[in-house]
Amino acid sequence: MSKLNIKPLADRVVVEPAAAEERTAGGIIIPDTAKEKPQKGVVVAVGNGKKDEPMTVKTGDNVLYGKYSGTEITLDGNTYLIMKESDIYAIVK
Repeated sequence: MSKLNIKPLADRVVVEPAAAEERTAGGIIIPDTAKEKPQKGVVVAVGNGKKDEPMTVKTGDNVLYGKYSGTEITLDGNTYLIMKESDIYAIVK
């Protein structure tokens, strides 16, 4: 998890996506062109929430989100997703 100099607004969060799987459960190597977009990651920055709607997720949470959720951004050579908290489906314990 990295430290960012970015503060999302309102109910937005910045997520660092997990690395795509390199192999299947059976040990077959997956080529770059066939890799699925990751659907899990780590929250690295959280907004303040909306009035009367406090944020549920916090920095450091492992989360699951929709396959096409968020907008991809690149900061300091790393790729992140910025999305609304409602795009996050679950916190993984």
